[in-house]
Amino acid sequence: MLISNELRWFYPGTIPEDIKVWFQRCCLIDQEQLPEKREDIYLYVPESNFLGIKLRHGSLEVKWRTAELGVVGFGELIAGKAEKWSKWSCDDPTGESFYPATVLSKSSWVSVQKIRYLQSYQVLSDFSVESVTNDEYIDNACSLEITQLLIQNNTWWSLALEANAEDQRLMANLQATAKAVFRTYRGVKLLATNSYAYPHWLGLVCG
Repeated sequence: MLISNELRWFYPGTIPEDIKVWFQRCCLIDQEQLPEKREDIYLYVPESNFLGIKLRHGSLEVKWRTAELGVVGFGELIAGKAEKWSKWSCDDPTGESFYPATVLSKSSWVSVQKIRYLQSYQVLSDFSVESVTNDEYIDNACSLEITQLLIQNNTWWSLALEANAEDQRLMANLQATAKAVFRTYRGVKLLATNSYAYPHWLGLVCG
């Protein structure tokens, strides 16, 4: 089981060019990094913004929101709702059980195409933040991602931070990383009203 503290925002349309440039120039340690392209298959559960179930790369992932941590702000442009989540993953080595074609014929399962840039950070003991490669394993980690989404022929984009650590460090790691990365942010305001996780977003799009 993986425990995380998260901040996430969703907006309709394509990623604004100034935000894309900011992410590539100010956040990525490898500005030539290619985005990850993938399809995630979500189970749409009406009126449930605390439970996320999806198929991804031949595995079944279940996320459960264990706490709402309130609104946090970073400067004049950033305000979001922090949440604590628990995640379980189950792999299928046979490649037969978690195959998208077996569920996409059902109206309750929804395909989400993603093009995602990701940058990982290490939070040091003094809560300073260092960029690290995305495949490097660290104990006190936080990632920043920006993702273009396509769902039911509608385009959206999302920006998110996800901190992983021992429980007592989670919120501090999230806040330290957010303060560090948003210091150079000059894009559109990220508002608390647009801050929520994937289950809530699915309710807006599919409900």
